[in-house]
Amino acid sequence: MDGIGYEFMEKSKNKYMSESFQKRGFPQPPLELPYETSIQTIPLVPSEQLPPYQIELKTAIEKRKTLRRYQQTSLSLEELTYLLWITQGVREVSETTRTSRNVPSAGARHAFETYLVINRVDGLNPGLYRYLSIEHALLPINADPEISRKVFQACLNQQHVLNSAVTFVWVAVKERMYWRYGERGYRYLYLDAGHVCQNLYLGAEAVGCGVCAIAAFEDDQLNTVLGLDGDNHFAIYLGSVGKR
Repeated sequence: MDGIGYEFMEKSKNKYMSESFQKRGFPQPPLELPYETSIQTIPLVPSEQLPPYQIELKTAIEKRKTLRRYQQTSLSLEELTYLLWITQGVREVSETTRTSRNVPSAGARHAFETYLVINRVDGLNPGLYRYLSIEHALLPINADPEISRKVFQACLNQQHVLNSAVTFVWVAVKERMYWRYGERGYRYLYLDAGHVCQNLYLGAEAVGCGVCAIAAFEDDQLNTVLGLDGDNHFAIYLGSVGKR
């Protein structure tokens, strides 16, 4: 067999792995990307004060279905907060070495930053935001009125991106995973992305929303739109969300 995919799977087997940066004594990468503190962040409702969105797990699993058509109804800020909490919410920070969150992650590396393309959320202007998971707040990044259309175009003109209330973009921070696992860490990034997106699917059922997971996009184009370098930080997965 040949091809890049096969080569990746072969060369990322444990038998080929060299000693990790962690074992070589390199400092651990920060748990969260730095940001300009002069920018006013938007605090979110603490998880314990969120409304008791409830749905029986079996019902959520059986009802879950990819949805590409949404009502033109806004999400409430509380509903968005709930979806952020269940997908990347930080339950505990342990001595600055790791976070415990509401999804599993290889070695508790949690190597994602959540970017949000907001179209219709009560109390928020349309634009691009980042979820500061440790602070449990939103950081405005880009208020360009065309940002949603640019993301739509980078996602091969999938209409549900443009029509969603919000599109989640999970951005991989390579060094967080690479520090412990080296080249094999690339495998774990994609596995972890699946865990996060499944929580979004199931949680969306509790707030009357549907989700469409998106892996079809032009990598370089999307990374440029989001202001990412495409090497150390890159978009790995998306999910459009809207009211059923």
